[in-house]
Amino acid sequence: MMQNVHLAPETDEDDLYSGYNDYNPTYDTEELENDTAFQQAVRTSHGRRPPITAKIPSTAVTRPVATGYGSKTSLASSMGRPMTGTLQDGVARPMTAVRAAGFTKAALRGSAFDPLGQSRGPAPPLEAKNEDSPEEKIRQLEKKVNELVEESCVANGCGDLKLALEKAKDAGRKERVLVRQREQVTTPENINLDLTYSVLFNLASQYSANEMYAEALNTYQVIVKNKMFSNAGRLKVNMGNIYLKQRNYSKAIKFYRMALDQIPSVHKEMRIKILQNIGVTFIKTGQYSDAINSFEHIMSMAPNLKAGFNLILSYFAVGDQEKMKKAFQKLIAVPLEIDEDDKYISPNDDPHTNLVIEAIKNDHLRQMERERKAMAEKYIMTAAKLIAPVIETSFAVGYDWCVEVVKASQYVELANDLEINKAITYLRQKDFNQAVETLKMFEKKDSRVKSAAATNLSFLYYLENEFAQASSYADLAVNSDRYNPSALTNKGNTVFANGDYEKAAEFYKEALRNDSSCTEALYNIGLTYKKLNRLDEALDCFLKLHAILRNSAQVLYQIAHVYELMEDPNQAIEWLMQLISVVPTDSRALSKLGELYDSEGDKSQAFQYYYESYRYFPSNIEVIEWLGAYYIDTQFCEKAIQYFERASLIQSSGRRRQRMDQRDYLKR
Repeated sequence: MMQNVHLAPETDEDDLYSGYNDYNPTYDTEELENDTAFQQAVRTSHGRRPPITAKIPSTAVTRPVATGYGSKTSLASSMGRPMTGTLQDGVARPMTAVRAAGFTKAALRGSAFDPLGQSRGPAPPLEAKNEDSPEEKIRQLEKKVNELVEESCVANGCGDLKLALEKAKDAGRKERVLVRQREQVTTPENINLDLTYSVLFNLASQYSANEMYAEALNTYQVIVKNKMFSNAGRLKVNMGNIYLKQRNYSKAIKFYRMALDQIPSVHKEMRIKILQNIGVTFIKTGQYSDAINSFEHIMSMAPNLKAGFNLILSYFAVGDQEKMKKAFQKLIAVPLEIDEDDKYISPNDDPHTNLVIEAIKNDHLRQMERERKAMAEKYIMTAAKLIAPVIETSFAVGYDWCVEVVKASQYVELANDLEINKAITYLRQKDFNQAVETLKMFEKKDSRVKSAAATNLSFLYYLENEFAQASSYADLAVNSDRYNPSALTNKGNTVFANGDYEKAAEFYKEALRNDSSCTEALYNIGLTYKKLNRLDEALDCFLKLHAILRNSAQVLYQIAHVYELMEDPNQAIEWLMQLISVVPTDSRALSKLGELYDSEGDKSQAFQYYYESYRYFPSNIEVIEWLGAYYIDTQFCEKAIQYFERASLIQSSGRRRQRMDQRDYLKR
């Protein structure tokens, strides 16, 4: 038995894997005839003896394996097969357990050790896509349709509605080609319904944006009638909006209600918006009771500012005073959902905290909060001014009720504004004394309210030509709020009335620095430059004002007058022509045109405009005298007599009226 036992050579102690690449003669079938053990096993039952182990091969415990370090030996199995890892005649049998480490059959042929396969070179290139295949063509066409839809949306966002519509139409054409190609290649179930829905919806939206309402409705109908689009019924809201724009109110209400039926009750916000649209449509049709039902439902479920204001309008239309009061109280109680301003005040001197507060003071969220608060104040002020004259016996009592309700709410600062509006209402009713008394109540209020009240008082006294009082209250307004452009403008007016034009111009300039959109200050500084004979600067001011107020008759007249002072009659005539296009019945502008044409020697054009001026205002002595002289020059003396007789009647009646005024004065 010892002939099959081989000791591990001492030279292999440093190389654990030496000998594994050598050829094992055990597997040499050509030498089996000379193998004594094999021949003995063939002739006897030596090879048919049962194994000493069970069917499951024995483990290393029952059959030790020799290593390269020790002198232990491993016995051959009962079948004559050498143990794995043992030495056979000085040659080691390769171990299959280490094949993953790179010991393959190729190693037996003398190849180098390369477990990562680096010697094989780079990987072969990927197969090129077959662009002529139907699947690839469909994929590319689908990508192009998506790009066109995206470009259409971007063009709409940039304001280029025409380009957006063209892109949407192109996407629709290519999408239909895509559907036909898909039907030829695949089954109809594989059609991309999401892409079809996106293309049609975008096309309908672009039609609506371009005011092509018939085409938009037809496209929406295609989407709504297709039962494969599960949520297409909601688009009936869009159809209702289009009918509302077309003033087809009955169909608008019909489609709003159809959309409301198809929207689940869990989508409360969407249902509230549709109900609000229904209420607005009822207001437009004069069905105020139905509008009231819609808005009352909204205010009971999810109150908001628009619904509350519309509810007040509906009650005002039907004249229900008590319901107006209740609706106003509901409007006041609508939560703004805005944090207090205290969070924008630094509690300490921590630099990091101060930087954070400065960053959030004017961010988008803060701007949104300001806009929401301004909108709420606008609704409340408008509603109070609307209902105050009708909810009580007099408008003053109604304003007082509104002020008390506002004082008990979160809009306490609006109470003072309502009081000032009350004074303005007195002024509109020509009750000057009550207006002044109401405004004088604010002299001891905080600076903002005091400045607003003093500004109004200054203006009132200015209208009454009491320039001393006007100047006093203008000073009070400016001292209370130096950044109030109206107060600075009023102060400039009082200085202008005293003839100090340079100082008046300084106040107007300061008002413009505080508020560049203060058109009153810009107009007044133009008048001041005219007084100072600085015509170029005056013209620059009026041209800037014309860019802001395109159709202001006063601005157009001032520009024409400045050109006249600059001795440029052609430009003056051009601007006066723009003026009479805005106010064609202005006799003063028509007579000025006649005067300019007369100075240019164009008698026929002068006669035309003088005659138009006389037709709209037949009591202007200068126009009548010019027309009489014109008829004398043209040898129409009979017509000239008629005009001169009319002029004499006007002059005599004017003298009689003057004498009567003198007698009345003597009586007083």
